Amino acid sequence: MGVGRRSVLVAAGAVAVSAVAVVGALGLGGGDGSDSGGSDSGRGDRTVRVTRGTLVDETAVDGTLDHGPEVPFETRAEGTITWLPKAEKTVTRGRTLLRVDEKPVVLLYGDLPMYRELAVGRDPDRPLRGLDVKQFESNLAMLGYSGFTVDDTYSQLTADAVKRWQRDLGRPRTGKVGIGDIAYVSGPIRIARTSVRVGAQATGNVLSYTSTARSVTVEAPAGETGWAERGNRVTVELPDGHTVKGRVAEVGQDASPAQGAEGGGGGGGGGSDGDAAKNAKVPVLIRIKDQEALGQLSSTPVTVRYVGRKRENVLTVPVAALVALAEGGHGLELADDGGTDGDGKGNRFVAVKTGLFANGKVEVSGSAVREGLKVRIPE
Repeated sequence: MGVGRRSVLVAAGAVAVSAVAVVGALGLGGGDGSDSGGSDSGRGDRTVRVTRGTLVDETAVDGTLDHGPEVPFETRAEGTITWLPKAEKTVTRGRTLLRVDEKPVVLLYGDLPMYRELAVGRDPDRPLRGLDVKQFESNLAMLGYSGFTVDDTYSQLTADAVKRWQRDLGRPRTGKVGIGDIAYVSGPIRIARTSVRVGAQATGNVLSYTSTARSVTVEAPAGETGWAERGNRVTVELPDGHTVKGRVAEVGQDASPAQGAEGGGGGGGGGSDGDAAKNAKVPVLIRIKDQEALGQLSSTPVTVRYVGRKRENVLTVPVAALVALAEGGHGLELADDGGTDGDGKGNRFVAVKTGLFANGKVEVSGSAVREGLKVRIPE
């Protein structure tokens, strides 16, 4: 995906213009009179006026709107898969993710994986304890089951609530929760694809899922991620021209080579590593709060815009109008030689202080600069 930092390109243009225009500015003194042919190579025929307006330093990058990266799901259940969900199905807390030997594997919310069986211990003085117990009990309570205290202890009261839950699921009422009985994810998920068929053994990655919310992913060049700071607000432009607000949520820590940049053939020696580094990409994830504003869009290219700086009600000229003055700094060439510098003496140039460069224009200020002033574009 292409990324364009407009203000950087504009600023570079200003340097180039100044480098050329300085020749004309330095030659104004007429020193040795060598330009006897009467031609004035430092002047151009094109003129513009100083205008007042708003300058915006904006980064525009290409992105993709979709449901985010696919996450593989590896079941811990043992047996034969007897049911799988269809692609794009949404699965929420307490719902069945798949069936193994006709027993449901239930989706619950949490960050800890299911790493051991949950059950009442044989020794009442040494009950099963842990954050995983509290995580499970929190889910059980959110599903409407009660009669126990949500804490880090798996008590007989917890087991009794589990039996009621198992009855409603159609599972054997054991009061125990096996490693393969549930699966934890951070929130609701959307099934992306299944990796096996019904009838296969429940081993390995059986399906993959994504977030239910749509987001935007930008593959930004590693050297151009200054705009991508977590929390930065951006505008996402949809294919139909409508825009929605977004916020940078995640920025990849590791840059990956751009497609086609790896494996640069042997024999070249040096250069391939540099090219790979130059073409490396960093994934940037942008969250969109107003999902309804996205309509029915599911997967489509979009444009992400970030406003870094904004200057309102300032005097501006095209960057090409700047000249480098012999005494240092920048100036503007007046379109009429009759201009004055305030002391009544003729002056063909006025010094200016430059500000923000953006979109081919530059902010200018100075005692002799005013809105409507006519200036010349150097050749």
